Amino acid sequence: MRKKYLLLITLIGLLAILSGCTEINQPIDEESTGIWNKYFVYPLSWMITYFAELFNENYGLSIVIVTIIIRLVLLPLNVKQLKSSKAMQDIQPEIKEIQKKYSSKDANTQQQLQKETMALFQKHGVNPLAGCLPIFVQMPILIGMYHAIMRTTEISTHNFLWFELGSPDPFFILPLIAGGATYFQQKLMMAGSPAAQNPQMMVMLYVMPIMIGVFAIFFPAALSLYWVVGNIFMVAQTIFIRKPMMGNASTGGDKK
Repeated sequence: MRKKYLLLITLIGLLAILSGCTEINQPIDEESTGIWNKYFVYPLSWMITYFAELFNENYGLSIVIVTIIIRLVLLPLNVKQLKSSKAMQDIQPEIKEIQKKYSSKDANTQQQLQKETMALFQKHGVNPLAGCLPIFVQMPILIGMYHAIMRTTEISTHNFLWFELGSPDPFFILPLIAGGATYFQQKLMMAGSPAAQNPQMMVMLYVMPIMIGVFAIFFPAALSLYWVVGNIFMVAQTIFIRKPMMGNASTGGDKK
């Protein structure tokens, strides 16, 4: 549990550093220097501009296309993360038995608890941190997309559907969809998993959608559009990949 909290703090710190301390107000172009700008932000900005020009300078449609492309590229990592989550879920009964066996807070008992738990992981080929690796890989790419949208100056001068890409959605439709999709996706992810019994995770179920929704109210609509498309993709991914995967696991368990 401590490792999970440490991971969460690390990710939040990474998000704060990359989103707030790396020239967020400076336009991005091919002359921009630095590893972050050159290998993450500018290539994504170039992709957005390329597809926009391909569709008669439709930057809104371009953001939708590039967001879907990124999510498709990251799909194998997400599937790997889901498989790791499923593997951990499958051995939860055995983990609880070990925890019950070594419920004492004595140092030697806790050491034996860790030893048997690790032995259980090795027996089933489960790495408790394997599900975290895809997150570390995805974060720079997704934050790079955030930077590309915020720092590509052409985006702010174009419209898409009912809103201006460079200004917040005047009707708050995108923030509502972004928050709703975030909630729905997390709810689907937690369904039938041990996380549903975790009070901290249940708090996040409500905090994250509210946070995304509030951000979307004040940020440019282009960024809200990115969140909406990305979250809807994740909802579809959860419905068509995770639920069948977990359903097969449950069926297999019943047959046994």
